Amino acid sequence: MGVALLTQVSRRCFRHAIPLAVLSLLLLYLCARSFRVVSGCRSWAQSCNPEGPPPVQVRRQSGPLEAPKWKEPPCEGPQGVLGRVMEPFRASLNPEGDVALSQYLAGWRALVRFLTPLGSIFAFATDEASAKVTALEARVHGPEAAHYSSLAAMAAWERRAGLLERPGVAPRDPARSSGSRTLLLLHRALRWSQLCLHRVAAATPGGPDAGVQCGDAYRTALAPHHPWLVRQAARLAFLAFPGRGRWLGLACPGAGEAEARAALARAAATLEAVYNRTQGLLAERGLLGLA
Repeated sequence: MGVALLTQVSRRCFRHAIPLAVLSLLLLYLCARSFRVVSGCRSWAQSCNPEGPPPVQVRRQSGPLEAPKWKEPPCEGPQGVLGRVMEPFRASLNPEGDVALSQYLAGWRALVRFLTPLGSIFAFATDEASAKVTALEARVHGPEAAHYSSLAAMAAWERRAGLLERPGVAPRDPARSSGSRTLLLLHRALRWSQLCLHRVAAATPGGPDAGVQCGDAYRTALAPHHPWLVRQAARLAFLAFPGRGRWLGLACPGAGEAEARAALARAAATLEAVYNRTQGLLAERGLLGLA
């Protein structure tokens, strides 16, 4: 009976051991497949070689990456149309916060040369500006040149010497205007030039033409200081104003439209910097009210 009972127990254990062995083999097989998928191996009987393309070798740069250098267009160089205007005006802004008169006037000479080829429409501005530049140059290079090195020096000297006009009262003889009043008139004309250049450069396709934009600039900067007859003549003159293409072609010959517009915008920014410096100096010295 004991033998029979042992035999019966052995059979039962064997009968249960077979499914357990099969289950163990199945689990082992699944684990092997999972290992092969995760590691990228083709067969767990082979050495593990990942599938797919080999890793890309990244070559490290020996130094920092450098952005392409901006190349200045020829029109802004020392011999360029705009460069000859911008260089002396920039040089007039001295580190002491003053405006050097000789460089300021040289900038105006170059600006007049730039505007003159645009046609007789600019005669009302360029002729008047040239006369005032000449009058100031006579002081800068004359017997009292030491007092006319800068705007601040000129204003201080003319106030001490009693040469300044009374605010709001125009001199009987404009040719005998003080240097401070002459510079104030140039200062207002510079504002018009700066606004005109900026608006031509920033104009959008299909927007107002250059005549309309520069006419608006005139009404902002100069018209409040001109008599009625001059304002009417200017209004008619702006009807024959050269187009934007003419402006861009003269400002930056041979350049594309986008490059010429950008160069003209930078020139306008230079004029704005000079205008703002001069405006502050004139205001500090109470000279903005001169007629």
